[in-house]
Order: sequence, then C-alpha cells, then structure tokens
Amino acid sequence: DDMNDEINRINQILPHTPATGTIVGGKNEAIKRWIETAYRKMEHYTNEHYRLLREAAILLELALWKAKLEENDEDSPENTVTAKIQIRQCSSKRSEVRITSGADIVIKNVLSFLRLE
Repeated sequence: DDMNDEINRINQILPHTPATGTIVGGKNEAIKRWIETAYRKMEHYTNEHYRLLREAAILLELALWKAKLEENDEDSPENTVTAKIQIRQCSSKRSEVRITSGADIVIKNVLSFLRLE
C-alpha cells in the first residue's frame, strides 16, 4: 500500500502546483522530488526483498540439512557402538551430511525464481 500511496500522491500534488513561480521550481521540481522519493522507497523495498531472500535461503538450507540427517538416522543400525563413539561419529556425520545434503543445488534453483530481475 505504501508504494501505491506514493504513486497516487503525484496525482494529488500536480493539479495544485503552478507550472512555475511561487512554489519552488513549479511542476518540474515537484515531479523531480516525487521521483526521488519513489526511487528511495523502491530501493528500500528491493533491499528488504534481498534481506528476506538471504534469510529464507538459510532456513531452507537448515531444513534440507535436518531432513537429510533424519533420513540418514533411519538408515543407520541401532546400538552398534558405545554412546561416546556414537556422539563423536554423529558430530562428524552431521558435518558430512551438511556438505552432501544437496542444499546448494536446491537453493540455487529456488532462489532463481525469487530474484528481482
């Protein structure tokens, strides 16, 4: 709504702005100020969009990693080693699964649909 309000604002300003003279620069100056304001708002929303994309990519990577860990946990046999060794292997396994989860491929393909271009 904020951008729609900004776009409609010029339609409210121009009819009451003289072509030149008393108001600083007249219609040309009013249009120039309006364009600068609209551009700043678009930049703000574009930056916000990319910030949210980065956040979504991180969440997607973590979700894929978790799904892959759960998938691997289902495949592993129960009670094969002592608890201490399991913890050590689990830490190593978690790091390995993060690398091999395929998140980089999925994220690249998903984000390509969400980029502003």
